[in-house]
Amino acid sequence: MKKKISLLLIAMLSLASLAACGEKADAETPQEGGGSVVVYSPHNAEEINPIINEFTERTGIRVDVVAAGTGELLKRVEAESANPLGDVMWGGGAESLDSFKEYFASYTIEDDAKIPDLFKDPERLWYGFSALPMVIIYNNKLVSAEEAPKSWEDLTDPKWKGKIAFADPAKSGSSYTIMATMLEAFKNDGEDGWKTMKAFIENLDNKILGSSSGTYKGVSDGEYAVGLTLEKAASRYIIAGSDMTIVYPEEGTSAAPDGIALIKGAKNEENAKKFIEFTFSKEVQDLAAKDFSWRSTRTDANNPEGLGSIDDIKLLDYDFKFAAENKDALLERWKNIVTGQE
Repeated sequence: MKKKISLLLIAMLSLASLAACGEKADAETPQEGGGSVVVYSPHNAEEINPIINEFTERTGIRVDVVAAGTGELLKRVEAESANPLGDVMWGGGAESLDSFKEYFASYTIEDDAKIPDLFKDPERLWYGFSALPMVIIYNNKLVSAEEAPKSWEDLTDPKWKGKIAFADPAKSGSSYTIMATMLEAFKNDGEDGWKTMKAFIENLDNKILGSSSGTYKGVSDGEYAVGLTLEKAASRYIIAGSDMTIVYPEEGTSAAPDGIALIKGAKNEENAKKFIEFTFSKEVQDLAAKDFSWRSTRTDANNPEGLGSIDDIKLLDYDFKFAAENKDALLERWKNIVTGQE
């Protein structure tokens, strides 16, 4: 039986591990610098706070986090482009970041050679911090293994109407990736995926969540029977004791990179670069995999505990560039269907 670990304990253990691993480095490289860096992030506080706290401990640089959904934060970066208030965008599917990359500055990290081309922009306007398989989850108390959905298409079955947790893809980067992934899976339905997507939207029964965190929390708490979310989020809840199961859809799924980028015109640019370098260190990447089930994009990093190799997951031929370049159009059609205009 898996040992149940509370989220708080995970965070504390992460911080302790980082501190322990960093004792030698701290002894050799005393705190210096100072100042601050403003990080925009949709990530949960319990995931990123241990990393942030250790960064501050080692560098003396204060990290001010602005938390919101990926879509909201990217719109904020765009609105502030003439006078940037943020320095780093940390989180969100890379196709979402790619569609706003005109607002990011090129920066090549020291370990660039250890990040495959798939997980970084050719001009280094963003990097993939982790690979994010998109999955279906279900509550074991509400759904049996026999009746659980096995594919994306299963979610169009009327028996799931009103029982599916899914966030608004206009606000959640992960939901946008899932929507684009499902369109790829359904591309041969006669309407480039939209025929099946309409059936899925009908099954949501006008229950669309405002943030991705509401998905796995809602399924874990039994408010919803099934949900669509990130593998790492579901795995973290399961490790913490949630009675849920992860399903990798039979049609295949995507594993788009979760990005990080330097905001163009950042007022704390040097501190921002130091922060990005720190997050990509093997030490931080290994601990993020161990304690938060984040699949590192580094070729030399460890695999998350409790999860198989990404090579064992059936992946679709996900058109990353199409999803990035057509985001506005795809979201407009989504909105039209949801509001009954189509």
